[in-house]
Formats: sequence, C-alpha cells, structure tokens
Amino acid sequence: MDGQRPLVLALDTATGCCSLALTAGTVIGGAVLASLSLNSNITHSRRLITAIDWLLSETEVDWPMINGIAVGLGPGSFTGLRIGMATAKGLAATAGKPLLGIPTLDALAGNCMTPRLICAALDARKKEVYVAFYRCDGMGVARRISEIKAIDPLKLADEIHEPVLIVGDGVLVYGDHWRKELGEKVAFAPVSLHYPSAAIIGLRGGEDLLNNRILDLAAAVPLYVRVSDAELSLEIRQRSGVDA
Repeated sequence: MDGQRPLVLALDTATGCCSLALTAGTVIGGAVLASLSLNSNITHSRRLITAIDWLLSETEVDWPMINGIAVGLGPGSFTGLRIGMATAKGLAATAGKPLLGIPTLDALAGNCMTPRLICAALDARKKEVYVAFYRCDGMGVARRISEIKAIDPLKLADEIHEPVLIVGDGVLVYGDHWRKELGEKVAFAPVSLHYPSAAIIGLRGGEDLLNNRILDLAAAVPLYVRVSDAELSLEIRQRSGVDA
C-alpha cells in the first residue's frame, strides 16, 4: 500500500447504471484514477468483467497493485445487487484482496457538499423509496445520521423540517410531489448526480480499508432493506403450511 493512499477497484450495480472506478486514497485528499459508467438495459453480468479488464488495461494497473475491492452494498435492484456482490467476492477471493462494502445511499450522498440536510432517495418501486439522511462534516464529507429504510414517498416530506437537498433517482419519479409539499425548503441535485458513483465507493472503501472495516468474504451479503417478492411468497406459503 502506498502510504495512506490505498488503490481500490470499485463497482456498483445497484441501479440500472453500472459504475466502475479505480481510486487512490480516501474521500479526503484522494484521487480518481479512472471511472466508467453505463446506463442501459443490458444485464450487468454481460459487461462487468469485460469492463473491469478494460479499465485495468487502460490504466496499466495489475492485480498485485490493487489493495482492495469495494462494492456498492445496496439497497437497490435485487438482481443487480446479487451480481455486484458475487462479482466483487469472486474477484476478492481470486486475487486475495480485502472486500469492502459501501451502502449505495452513502455513495449518492457523497456526490453532494452543502450546508443543507441531505436526503439520498432511490426509487424502490412498489410506491416506495429507499432513503437516508446525511450532513456534511467539517471537511465537507456527507456522513449518515439516520437509518437506511424504505418509505412511502408521499410520507417523506413529513420527516423533513428544514432546508434539504434531495439526490437520487427518486427525484425523477417523485420530485414534483416533494416540491409541492416542501416548497422553498427543497432543492434537488443535478440529474448527473442521481446515480451511485463507483468513484465515491472506491474513496470510501479506501477509508474503510485504512480503518480495517473489512467485510467477511464468506458472510458478506447485499443490503436489501426489504425482502424480495420470492422471499415474501415463500414466507407466506410457509406460514400457510403449504409445501414450497
């Protein structure tokens, strides 16, 4: 490791935007060496390894140089999260690197620096959003001050009592409602910041690596927040005594 500047390969597949980055250091004084994002309907698994190989080739970085693998934990798309975690665990195990996990909403909030309260909000479908609240510390880094949860977007305004900046693709779906309910108290981040950034995940991962906040490779799982439809159906059948 180069002093206090760990080299981290980061990936996020929590949303429709697949994001990769190679970072050095942490959110304070770190650097983004390369980043790649693609927002399309192509399944992440079809392009992820190819994109990683391309990123390392273009930056002339070999696996022995990398100090850790960071992955966006979620919440987000259940399928996307499983693909991202499986890929990150496979790479970490094969290369013998530490696995680092950064919540997706932390990465979203990390795009922003503001004196306002920050609300990261991802569309969770089924008329819900995944949300968490943040404040910037003395260095301008957004730090989480609430739990991560799924909530009815129509009720989110009831939890906000001060000027707030909302970031995330929840704005694209429910922004008009929040503006109507919150008026001048609400501001929205630019659309370019509404998707998780692997660059932020990598820099946060560097911070975690220096502080020895490393995931157990065998036990690491995505942060789903709520159960999937399949798990919910299984639970209902089991409660009803129906053979699954």
